Formats: sequence, C-alpha cells, structure tokens
Amino acid sequence: MDDIVRQAMAKWPNVPNCFAWLGLDERGHWYLRDDPAQALGSFQSGVPGAKGSLLQHDKLIEFIHRNYAADSTGAWFFQNGPQRVYVELAATPFVWRMSSDFKLTAQTGPETQAQICYTDEAGRVYFQTAMGFGLLHTLDVAKAAEGLEFALWPLESLMAADMPKRFGYTLSPEAANKKPL
Repeated sequence: MDDIVRQAMAKWPNVPNCFAWLGLDERGHWYLRDDPAQALGSFQSGVPGAKGSLLQHDKLIEFIHRNYAADSTGAWFFQNGPQRVYVELAATPFVWRMSSDFKLTAQTGPETQAQICYTDEAGRVYFQTAMGFGLLHTLDVAKAAEGLEFALWPLESLMAADMPKRFGYTLSPEAANKKPL
C-alpha cells in the first residue's frame, strides 16, 4: 500500500466505504461505474452498459494495483486514500496471464506459480496459487492445456457458482452489504 494512502487513512479514519463504482472483468480490465451504469444493472448482469467505462489511465490503474486488497470477508477493494472502494468482480479477484515457462502473472503485476488448475462447466480455466485464486485470461488457455499435458498441476472440475465460497471471495460486495428492508 502506498505511504500516502496510509497517511490519509490515519488522518481521516471514518470515511464511508464506496460500493459498486469499480469493477474487474474477466480479462483483467478495470471499469468505472458511474450512476447511469449502475442504474442499468449489476456489473455481473451482462446488460450492455452496466459494466461502465473502461479505465485507460495508466497511472490510475497502477495506483489501483498497488492498493488492491481483500477484507476479512473476502470482499476485494481498492484503498483510495482514506476510502475503501469495493470492487465488483466479474469472475475472480485475479486474472492470470501465463508465460512461456508456465508462470502466472496477475493483472496487478506480481508473478506466482500455479498450484492447482480448475475448470468450470463453461470450460473456463482457473488457478489456485500462493497469491490466491484467479481466472486464466482466455488468450492463455492453449498454454495451460500444454502444461496439463506435461502434468504440471493437478486438474479439478468445479461449478463456477461454488468458487467464491470455496476460495473465500465475494463477487459483489455491494449485494453482500445491502441491508434487508
């Protein structure tokens, strides 16, 4: 976490959390979800425009990456100064890219090693690592198949709907935070 973020948290400790304004898609892209995007539906809904606007500002994306973490409930957030901006996940908290030597790199930049490979009912590929659980970018599925042929990791099948509970993450912190009427 950036020092400037820690200082802001100490200076303003009681800033309310922000929900539904930031999303991470299946390809590791960040989306800013303003009021009109949120009004169209949830980030996960698939409704055109509900994802919001693709973030393309490199410095902002780097700032998000340096300050991306999970809370004790498995809800992922970006610590923006004193405010936690909770992230709506399309699939998982990490999106992996696979190198030619089968190492994984998260959308946030750190490199890790695969431990277990999973597939879901739609044929998507996921990896558990020491860093956490994430979806493999679609462009790297053929490389993962090659790694499976070499028996580099065990392979298991799992329903996509069961993954958040099994791996301890929350797809929609906004939905989980809603109070009953």
